[in-house]
Amino acid sequence: MGAVLVATAIVFNILSGGLFLSPENLYNIAQQTAVVGIVATVVVLVIVARHIDLSVGSVMGFVGVLIATLMYTAGWHWVEASLAGLAVAIAVSLYQGALTAMLGVPSFVVTLGGLMSFRGAAFLVADGKTQPVNDAFFQRLGGGFDGAIGVQASWVLAAVLVAALVLQTVLRRRAKAAYDVPNPPLWLDALVAAVPALIVVGFVATMNAYQIPSKDAPQGVPIPVLIWGAVALVLSFIVHRTRFGRYVFAMGGNPEAAALVGIPVRRVTLMLFALMGVLITIAAMVSIARLNAGTNSLGTGMELYVIAAAVIGGTALAGGSGSILGSVLGALIMQSIDSGLLLLDISIGLRYVIIGQVLIAAVVFDVVYRRITGDLS
Repeated sequence: MGAVLVATAIVFNILSGGLFLSPENLYNIAQQTAVVGIVATVVVLVIVARHIDLSVGSVMGFVGVLIATLMYTAGWHWVEASLAGLAVAIAVSLYQGALTAMLGVPSFVVTLGGLMSFRGAAFLVADGKTQPVNDAFFQRLGGGFDGAIGVQASWVLAAVLVAALVLQTVLRRRAKAAYDVPNPPLWLDALVAAVPALIVVGFVATMNAYQIPSKDAPQGVPIPVLIWGAVALVLSFIVHRTRFGRYVFAMGGNPEAAALVGIPVRRVTLMLFALMGVLITIAAMVSIARLNAGTNSLGTGMELYVIAAAVIGGTALAGGSGSILGSVLGALIMQSIDSGLLLLDISIGLRYVIIGQVLIAAVVFDVVYRRITGDLS
C-alpha cells in the first residue's frame, strides 16, 4: 500500500503539472484525511472482529451537532460539551454493541438502523439548524488559520520521533541478543529505521514549507494530524501490547474457538463498540472545529470512506487480519485519489465512480490474494 500511495502521488503530480506534491496541497490532504483516519483506526478492529459499523457517520453527526448545540445555544464550555458528547457516543455504541453481543443481532442490521436513526437524531437536536462554534481554542483542534503547532515545535516533534525510532531499533537488537536470537546485520536494521525517519523528516519539512498568504509565519504540523497520529499510536499499542488487542484478533480468526478457550467474547465486543464511541467523539470534535459549526449533514457518507480506508489498507472483510498502519495508508490513498481528481477538474459524479471502483478493486485483490496463498499453503 505504501508503494501504491507513492505511485498515486507521482501520477497525479505529473498529470496536474506539479500541483499535487505542492506543500499547499499536501497540507490540505493531511488535514482532510485526519477525521476519516481517526475513525478508520477503530473500524479496522471492528472488521477484524467480524463486525461492521455502518452508523459511524450518522453517530458522528449526532454527537457533533450535540456538542455544538451545547456550546452555542446552552452556553457550555467546550470541555463540558465534549464530555457530554462522549457520554452520549459511548451510550449509543454500547446500545448497538449490546444488541450484537448479547442478543446476537448481526451488527450489519443494528448499525444500518443506526445509520438512519441517528441521522434523524442529529436533526432533532438542533431542530435542523446549523450551530456555530466560536471558541477560539476549540477551533484550533480543526486546523485552519491557527490550527498548527508552528515550525519550531514541528522540528522538535520530528527529532523526538526519529530518536524514538532509533531507540526502538537498539532495544530490539538488545532483546534479541539477550535471548540468543540472531540479529540481522546492523546496516539492515539501520536502513529499516532510516526509511520511516526520512518520511517523518520529509513530512515535517513539507508542512513547514506551507504558509497561509495572510499569515507571516509557516504553519507547521496541523493539530488534526497530531491527533490522528496520537490515536494511531495508542491503537497500535492496544493491538500489539494488550490482552484486549489479542482477544479481538482471536475472535476474528475463529469466534467459536475463542469462546471455547475462555475469551469473554461478549465483553470484548462491548468494549470494542465503546472504543468506537470514544473515537467517534474525537472525530466529531475535530470535524466541527474545522467547519466552525455543527451541521446536520456532518459525517454524511463517512461510513463508506472509513470502511474503504480499512479495506484498502489490507483489513480482511472476513475478519481476523488487519493493521492500524494499513488504515493510515488506506485513508491517505482514498484522500489522495479524491484530491488528485479534484485538481484534474474531474466532475464529482465521475470522482465517486472512480473511488467506488478503487474500493471494489481492493476487495478483489484481497480475495484473490487469500485464495492464492490458501492454495499455496
